[in-house]
Amino acid sequence: MELKDLKSTWIHSFPQPLIIAGPCSAESEVQMLETARRMKESGADIPVFRAGIWKPRTKPNGFEGVGTIGLGWLKKVKKQYGFKTAIEVANLHHVTEALEADVDILWIGARSTVNPFTVQEIAEALKNTDKIVLVKNPVNPDLALWIGALERLLAQNITNLGVIHRGFSTYQKTKYRNIPNWQMALDFKNQFPNIPMIIDPSHICGNRTGLAGIAQEALNMGYEGIMIETHHDPDQAWSDAYQQITPEVLAELIRNLQIRNTDISEFDGEMGRHRTLISDLDFQLIELLSQRMKISEKIGALKKSNNLAIFQPERWKVITEYAAQKATETNMSPEFIEKVFKAIHEESIEVQNNVMIKKD
Repeated sequence: MELKDLKSTWIHSFPQPLIIAGPCSAESEVQMLETARRMKESGADIPVFRAGIWKPRTKPNGFEGVGTIGLGWLKKVKKQYGFKTAIEVANLHHVTEALEADVDILWIGARSTVNPFTVQEIAEALKNTDKIVLVKNPVNPDLALWIGALERLLAQNITNLGVIHRGFSTYQKTKYRNIPNWQMALDFKNQFPNIPMIIDPSHICGNRTGLAGIAQEALNMGYEGIMIETHHDPDQAWSDAYQQITPEVLAELIRNLQIRNTDISEFDGEMGRHRTLISDLDFQLIELLSQRMKISEKIGALKKSNNLAIFQPERWKVITEYAAQKATETNMSPEFIEKVFKAIHEESIEVQNNVMIKKD
């Protein structure tokens, strides 16, 4: 069977959208049970409790999870409150321990997805399993790696598959911890519409602000679930404290979500996706323009130190000719592109002029 032919129907056994929630890291039995109790009593329909048992850290000597002991706490959560359970696995040892603890859902993290050797090891350890296995997008925007990870799992007769969109790393400073890059996620969804996609707003935002907005955007585009980090006392969390919320805040977030009717017309669904992509591209355009103006400041400083005029006719000629050429190549209106570049050029001159007149 090829990935495009796979129909992962496991998602239909859960309430829609599927909510997976719980602490970033298991810290203590008390923390796990208290978080689970309040999630259960919140009134929200949350079927799956997640917790980080092993925590891969960027730098050594940080908190890297409690390890196997946390699986015992997870089993108590399952027994006392009836949640299904979910954890991240990153190697053969993790898989063996998770299966022995009867964890219901396993996910492969973003750092693991980028490494085919790691994914292959996990896939072989899970061969023929009927457990649900989710794959987070790789940290870098590489669609082939994401797809390849699922193909390795499918090759081991693992068919209850799904993916988690948790955003992508960037060296640029943005309002996101990991930029959404909706285009790549939707490229995946368009290719494999029968593989459930879950949004992870916690890792996209990196803080509590914007979680509801990201979750709603994902639901607007037909995502089937949400994974969100929840802690009974977020400010005291041992990892990623700023992006975790209390069970009560989670319940309110869920109540305010607009669940889209699956019977809406194809036109409406496509419209929502296109608008979200436009918003994403607009955000990228603003970021690029900001970077361009910072370079203009540096050029202004060079011109000032060398007593050069701000406006350089030959340079403007090169810019306009290049813009006209690219407009033709991309089937865009040359007049429109000229207007855009004139506006950018005028702002660039203004930026450089401010540098020139500023006193040292």
